[in-house]
Amino acid sequence: MYDFDELTAFADVMATGSLTHSAQKLGLAKSTLSRRISQLETRLNQPLLRRQANRLIPTEAGQLFHGYCNELLAMAAHSREALSELREEISGNITLEVHGMLARWIASVVNDFLKRHSRLELTLHTLEAPPTKMHSNSVHIWLGAPHECGLNQEQLGHLAHGLYANPGYLADAGYPEHPKQLEIHAWVDLLDTAASGVLLHHINGGDYMFSPPRSRLRVDLIALHLDAIACGQGIGLLPHWLVESRERHHPGELTRCLPGWEPTPLPITMLYAYGHHSRRVNALLEFLREQVPLVWQNQQALATND
Repeated sequence: MYDFDELTAFADVMATGSLTHSAQKLGLAKSTLSRRISQLETRLNQPLLRRQANRLIPTEAGQLFHGYCNELLAMAAHSREALSELREEISGNITLEVHGMLARWIASVVNDFLKRHSRLELTLHTLEAPPTKMHSNSVHIWLGAPHECGLNQEQLGHLAHGLYANPGYLADAGYPEHPKQLEIHAWVDLLDTAASGVLLHHINGGDYMFSPPRSRLRVDLIALHLDAIACGQGIGLLPHWLVESRERHHPGELTRCLPGWEPTPLPITMLYAYGHHSRRVNALLEFLREQVPLVWQNQQALATND
């Protein structure tokens, strides 16, 4: 039977090549760390490390045993995690990655989730590119057209958005009456999200594909995008719910351009790994489903009917 303290000591020295650095990292006395490796070598009846210049390097036996050592430590970590799943209270670490345009919504959702599960630790990232692979204890919410990425994709709804500008900007530059007049206006883009064009639909006027002019200001955060449009930098696409929230606190900063001309709502998709999930991942998935705003679900129903 192996001693996992000895295995941890050996694995860390293999990584650092130094007793001093590993002792500091593990919070041990250098003599304690050295003794643990010596005990492991005695247990195996093989020298595992030898000194070369200022580094400790593995012997042939040490190189061979290193792979088995890592497997044993990984199995121990997995067993601890599996046992923790049997506890009544959900605990552990989990990662949530969210498209930047949904950051303000997810902030309140995460706060409520952590209140419900006090022993959980959550890392939140905002990303502007969809994932291609994902750790088993992570969830991603993407905004935009779904794509093939080898992950389970569950559609939560659709985000309706529209064209907005500051009233002062429109008073100076003129109010567009048809999408073709947008070409003479300044455009504020969010990470080139409109680079491939914006399809606008009108119940009477049909469809119009608008190709925005090059944006003099491009931002990578929805908060900066919102501020730029509200400050009169030009016209841009904004989620309706975000504008409504802004107008409650700063009335009169934003107005709708070309009402009646609707961009195609953006699908909101939850992505996660296939297969069995830990209790904490299942808890997060279920909580996110509960928190989807009704207006997003209504937009999904309209998109399905279309």
